[in-house]
Amino acid sequence: MFRATWKSLLARKVRLILSGLAVVLGVMFVSGAFVLTDTLGRSFDAVFADAYEGVDVNVSAKPKIALSETEGEQVPAAMPAATLEKVRTVGGVAEATGIVAADGARLIGSNGKVVTSFGPPQLGENWVGESDLVKLREGREPRADDEIVINGALAQAAKVKVGDRVGVLTLEPKKDFTVVGVFGYSGDRDSLGGANEVAFTTPVAQRLMLGEPDVFTNISVKAADGVGEAALRDDIAAAVGGDYEVKTGEQLSADASAGLKEGLSFFNKILLGFAAVALLVGTFLILNTFSIIVAQRTRELALMRAIGASGRQIIGSVVLEAVAVGLIASVLGLGAGIGVGALLAYLFGKLAGGLALAGIGVPAAAVIGAFSVGLVITVVAALLPALRASRIPPIAAMQDVATPDRPLTKVTVAGAIVTAIGGTLLFLGLSGNAGDNTLATILGGVLFAFIGVALLTPLISRPVVSLLGALFAWSVPGKLGRLNSGRNPRRTAITAAALMVGIALVTGVTVILDSAKGSISALAEDQIKAELVIAGVQGGPRPPSFDPAVLEKAAAIPGVQMVDGEYGDMAVVNGERTWVAASSNVAALERIFGAKATAGDISRLAPDQMLFSSDTAKSRNVSVGSKVSVQLSRGEARTYTVSGIYESSQLTNPVVLPPQAARDFAIPQPIQGFLQLAPGTRVADVQPQVETLLADSPEVSVADRAAFIEQQTSQLDTPLRMIQILLALAIVIAVLGIINTLALSVLERTRELGLLRAIGLRRAQTMRMITVEAVVISVFGALLGVVVGTGLGAAVVEALKDEGITDLVLPWGQMGVFLGLAAIIGVVAAVLPAVRAARINVLGAIAHD
Repeated sequence: MFRATWKSLLARKVRLILSGLAVVLGVMFVSGAFVLTDTLGRSFDAVFADAYEGVDVNVSAKPKIALSETEGEQVPAAMPAATLEKVRTVGGVAEATGIVAADGARLIGSNGKVVTSFGPPQLGENWVGESDLVKLREGREPRADDEIVINGALAQAAKVKVGDRVGVLTLEPKKDFTVVGVFGYSGDRDSLGGANEVAFTTPVAQRLMLGEPDVFTNISVKAADGVGEAALRDDIAAAVGGDYEVKTGEQLSADASAGLKEGLSFFNKILLGFAAVALLVGTFLILNTFSIIVAQRTRELALMRAIGASGRQIIGSVVLEAVAVGLIASVLGLGAGIGVGALLAYLFGKLAGGLALAGIGVPAAAVIGAFSVGLVITVVAALLPALRASRIPPIAAMQDVATPDRPLTKVTVAGAIVTAIGGTLLFLGLSGNAGDNTLATILGGVLFAFIGVALLTPLISRPVVSLLGALFAWSVPGKLGRLNSGRNPRRTAITAAALMVGIALVTGVTVILDSAKGSISALAEDQIKAELVIAGVQGGPRPPSFDPAVLEKAAAIPGVQMVDGEYGDMAVVNGERTWVAASSNVAALERIFGAKATAGDISRLAPDQMLFSSDTAKSRNVSVGSKVSVQLSRGEARTYTVSGIYESSQLTNPVVLPPQAARDFAIPQPIQGFLQLAPGTRVADVQPQVETLLADSPEVSVADRAAFIEQQTSQLDTPLRMIQILLALAIVIAVLGIINTLALSVLERTRELGLLRAIGLRRAQTMRMITVEAVVISVFGALLGVVVGTGLGAAVVEALKDEGITDLVLPWGQMGVFLGLAAIIGVVAAVLPAVRAARINVLGAIAHD
């Protein structure tokens, strides 16, 4: 049996390679994800090991509000200079240096635009001199208040050099500085981890980055000779008290690296999710391939049974072929995954500003995942065809190779049950009744829904395919292609299901995001009563901001009736983390955003008062007159009195503080501004004057309400494009499935094709017949995908009504594009099988058995 299986495998190597490609692509994502995260993880380990190489012990104040890596840069707490002096008196301390280092120093480049960062921080620091790690490459250290030095990476990105005058945005509005030096790091590196760094004199760094004099973010300590780091850490911790975090350099490096790896794990899950989609689609392809092969080998397998092969041996023969395919696909997929992981790591390093990558490694998880997934998926997909092969009776050796269609009753019942399970899981997950397993429940529901629909597809394939094929029935090749596409409902359904998965996911995501954009646009158009809006597009962890003085100057422009500046921050309110806002003009809550008071007064705020939305007030059990403790990113906790409660909406913040509170926000500058014009005032008359006021705030611009809404909703286009690109992989696999099915079908119908050619069907007509068959199958799959994706997307939109997605928007244009794309896919997939069918030798085909 082994020799027979091996010969069978070699005889069908091309078709098995085609089916194995689906596994290769899925395994590539799995192994690539592990290679990527391992490479980046080790790269960040090296970066932080270098960064803290000269630090024996580090002292820092505990942050007021703890943030994860995915929530943005941590706002460091400031410690007084007295703490530095106290550390210096601890026995065993050879040297203690006060460090200022905080995110938020944005340098304006030679093109007049702010140098942005898509992940690495934009650090504002105090210059503490050169070391074994840091060296000045050009110029000198900063000495005057208007002098800075910058790292090599920032100098290149901003296209500035020593002697240039540049603007820098910090906690304060734009200040101009002279670049007096450019520094780099050992190993000829322009930065550490891609960070952009601006170094000021210590007093300027304290004022601009921390907002107060004589404070530091941390203290770097070097131990005296013979003093152990752990012992010195404990002595310093005892001296400074429990309000500080004291760690060795090794601990600090490990903690910083672990925080970044937490963010990388999220990216890893995304890649594994797309790998799961690719493998699901690949399962359909492999199942179809082995089903067709088993059908074509009916006589061969029956002869084996007749000469004594048992059903178990037949199963073993088919499974062994699957194992061979799975092993080869896993090896190829692992190799491709290593390449993809290395490429993505390279691109990530470039995007991060030149991150120095560690050597590309292949972790054990990548190898184990590749072979486990490749083998399991291939063998599982081949099990049903293997069981079918074992049931072939020996008498079939005397009959024709063709096998009659079996009833669809069992498949239909199974499909209905699986679809019902998927629907139930989706309902539980989307309705919030799945507890802590919401995401797993929703993903499980989607998986069961896809499998259930795939099982039900044979039931509808024949009538739908016949209807679609009628579009091509005006010619003989069209009629034949229509009949061929509907002659085997199971085969057509499985082939179409592979395309259906990719199209359904893309359609579903498009429905959700378009509905979100439509809902936001409608809500903003209805509720924002401001004709002009000052805002920017957030391209990193920090939202754009602008000079608060712009608000006062804008209010003086003729025709401007009301101006409001909005500030935002994460805070701890009565012990719970909550997003809070501060408004420069609290009356705008009613007049610009249409909020309605449900209790108290929401038109004004004293410095010790605050407002709550009705939903938040209910959940926090507060009412007018309640005393509430609020801890912001800076400063000490303060107690406010609730003076009013307003009706919750999607455009109002859960908590509003007085404008004075913004001083202690992480970003003490407005991130949005709203201008309401007097009746009869033209936007075109006011907008240019506001643009002039924003000359020193290059991160933001002023736009009319419609343009602002478009600007904000367009941010949803980026994730949509990324998802569409990644899900294109599933469509590629589906194309392979159509090619494979048609190629095997051509081989199966060799004699039939020979007879058709013999009675006058020309080569071109034969090719058109195969093309029609492919187009009908692919359009059928796309049609299924559009319907299923629309249904899933509509269900999610319905479940998210309470989150503000209230309008269901169906992307009719994109649905039409998907169907048109499916027709093109069918034509492309038909090329090779059609050419092969046209080249069949007529006499040889007629004699084919």
